[in-house]
Amino acid sequence: MRMLFYLMLALTLTNCSKTEEPTPVIPSVSIEGISVDEGNSDRVVYIRLQLSAASSSPVTAYIKSYDGSAKANEDYLPIEETPVVFAPGVLVNEFKVNLLGDEDAEQDEDFYIRIESVDGAKIGTAQATIFLLNDDAGGFSMIWHDEFDGDILDPNFWNFEIGTGGNGWGNNESQYYRTDNTLVINGNLIIEARKENYMGSQYTSSRLTTKNKFEFKYGRVDIRAKLPFGQGIWPALWMLGSNISSVGWPACGETDIMEMIGHQPGTVYGTAHWSDAGGQHAQYGSNTSLSSGIFNDDFHIFSIIWDDKKIQWLLDDQPYNSLDITPDGLSEFHQDFFFIFNVAVGGNWPGYPNLSTTFPQQMVVDYIRVFQGF
Repeated sequence: MRMLFYLMLALTLTNCSKTEEPTPVIPSVSIEGISVDEGNSDRVVYIRLQLSAASSSPVTAYIKSYDGSAKANEDYLPIEETPVVFAPGVLVNEFKVNLLGDEDAEQDEDFYIRIESVDGAKIGTAQATIFLLNDDAGGFSMIWHDEFDGDILDPNFWNFEIGTGGNGWGNNESQYYRTDNTLVINGNLIIEARKENYMGSQYTSSRLTTKNKFEFKYGRVDIRAKLPFGQGIWPALWMLGSNISSVGWPACGETDIMEMIGHQPGTVYGTAHWSDAGGQHAQYGSNTSLSSGIFNDDFHIFSIIWDDKKIQWLLDDQPYNSLDITPDGLSEFHQDFFFIFNVAVGGNWPGYPNLSTTFPQQMVVDYIRVFQGF
């Protein structure tokens, strides 16, 4: 019996001293999409694949392209079960995609690249979308754009203007403009108007400009946005003459690409302001309305086409207003302008919020694109 006891004790101690072997980590392979300008000529872009963990043996992912609105052999060269090999220890690899450029004005397009199978790993994010951004617009070529990718506003192009709407910029507005009301999320710029007491104001919002960072003369501007609504809400996408600091307003000129007053949520205005021969404020504008629904329901494209003869306003590529700027008294519109995006709360024109107004309210901007002629 004593021998049996010692034998069992020895077996128990032996089993306790063993350590369990760790379960091997099987990495996964994921693919990342990109957004690129379509381009006017053929070119190569690179798409990234990434392993979640290093592997001690080679990993091979097989990829294939699929049409979306962009078509193989028209917009890009197809990819047929192409292997992408990760050497041992390598986490990131890239492969090239051949894009076929053109000078045609067309909508943004996309196609897909999918991981069909993998040797030596699992499939993580299996599909990437390749967005081809239109960089041609009826004889124009894109010179600047912001797609609002990432998670912060690009400080190379945008400024925040801070302060009260009533004291800083007239119109007897009620909001205080600050940075906290601007967000960049999922490829969109969001300006949020909130009901909150701050620095003596009952409301907060944001006002952004490109002054001294991006300024231009003549071209086409497209801004894709979804608008807030409600009594006293006043979103605007507009421009001011770059010489405003020296000549003041309205002598600098103002072009309102889009304004909306919240109690008319299905109507937008396009207006120009300037100083007449007597130094008095002059303006000209018009408006257009949706056949149904409001501008908060979906995104729409607000545009101007501006040359040395006229400014034309468009909604979803349909003209609705035009101003002849050839007379001598409209010299303001033959100089550089910068952009302003803001959501005001209250003011002489929209009136003030009431019990029907809900907060927060958001203006969501998908992109801004500026084109000029060849």
